[in-house]
Amino acid sequence: MGHTIAEKILARAAGKKEVFPGDLINAKIDLALGNDITAPVAINEFKKTGADKVFDKERIALIPDHFTPNKDIQSAEQVKLMRDFARQQEIVHYYEVGRMGIEHALLPELGLVLPGEVVIGADSHTCTYGALGAFATGVGSTDLAAVMATGELWFKVPPTIRIVYHGNLPPWVGGKDLILYTIGKLGVDGARYAALEFSGPAIGKLGMDDRFTISNMAIEAGAKAGLFSPDEVTRKYLQGRAVRPYNAVLGDDDAPVAEEYNWDVESLEPQVSLPFSPANAQPVSSVVGTEIDQVVIGSCTNGRIDDLRQAAAILKGRKVHPRVRLLIIPATQAIYLQAMREGLLEIFAEAEAAVSTPTCGPCLGGHMGILAAGEVAVATTNRNFVGRMGHPESRVYLAGPAVAAASAVSGVIAHPGDIGGGEAR
Repeated sequence: MGHTIAEKILARAAGKKEVFPGDLINAKIDLALGNDITAPVAINEFKKTGADKVFDKERIALIPDHFTPNKDIQSAEQVKLMRDFARQQEIVHYYEVGRMGIEHALLPELGLVLPGEVVIGADSHTCTYGALGAFATGVGSTDLAAVMATGELWFKVPPTIRIVYHGNLPPWVGGKDLILYTIGKLGVDGARYAALEFSGPAIGKLGMDDRFTISNMAIEAGAKAGLFSPDEVTRKYLQGRAVRPYNAVLGDDDAPVAEEYNWDVESLEPQVSLPFSPANAQPVSSVVGTEIDQVVIGSCTNGRIDDLRQAAAILKGRKVHPRVRLLIIPATQAIYLQAMREGLLEIFAEAEAAVSTPTCGPCLGGHMGILAAGEVAVATTNRNFVGRMGHPESRVYLAGPAVAAASAVSGVIAHPGDIGGGEAR
């Protein structure tokens, strides 16, 4: 009997020949991550363990990104605590404003997360790295503290749910649409504590940016991890980027899974998730014409260069609707620079959008784009729960960058194919 990708990776990390769903294991961690909200708690707990040094100064990443640039005194103190700890412990991978990025875009970009590895982060969207074929999952701050001290953490081996996408993707449909559609089918707890495994002909044609988007939102279906099989697309992305050797892990064809879903996506429309759940996914045609006040293009879900290129293709030569605010947030400094070199930032500025330094900012209702009572936003972020982006009486519609950009121009939720121009992904 074969094994899934998740089972094989966890078996290696636990030093076992094989593991099965439900097994309790102790696994060695290849990389541990904390941000400016979660790391300070972990650092304080680490100090209580009595450990003098972290287990490996090159296997820990500390990235201030949620409330940075610091929005107030409290957030400044949080980052100072991280900065001081990183200096004291000589942690190699600490990235400050001007060099940093949104954590789940930055770490893959730097080649710090790799196929076949076990990665934990004190942030629920750590599952993003499954796009590279890593077993990556979010943990609590106390778990992060334990890993910083020991380099190990216990897991219950999850069952695997396989999602197979068939057919060719229609124009304007990308990774965000696939994952919103999937969450709409499964619900927010349909994959609870399972490893989602994404495959099929449609997946093989996706670039890494779309794959990161899909894995990023596996947690929105309740999943422990969201995994892709490493392939030539993965190899090319990591070429010249990976900071250490890696061993890609592929699942066995005869590996039993808890469930398998096969979906034909040939006729899939761009998707929009209505308030107040990512699972409220609908074809964009069902909400076309909904008036909006703000659009956010960015976040760890859709702030990568392909996302910005798609938005720019729609915005070029157009103006943001006078009733709408458009915020564009490149996910890392490197993406910001690439967008500058390609002239994308000029397109955004001429369209009268505001472009920000990398930050999570408005995604979690942090800063730089908070909604007032009654306001409506379209966002390429990952959650739209009550009050997620500001006032509890505001509303957030989740969408991909094409729908978001088209809506910014139209002043209402719009299908990108209906406004003419641009290029479908």
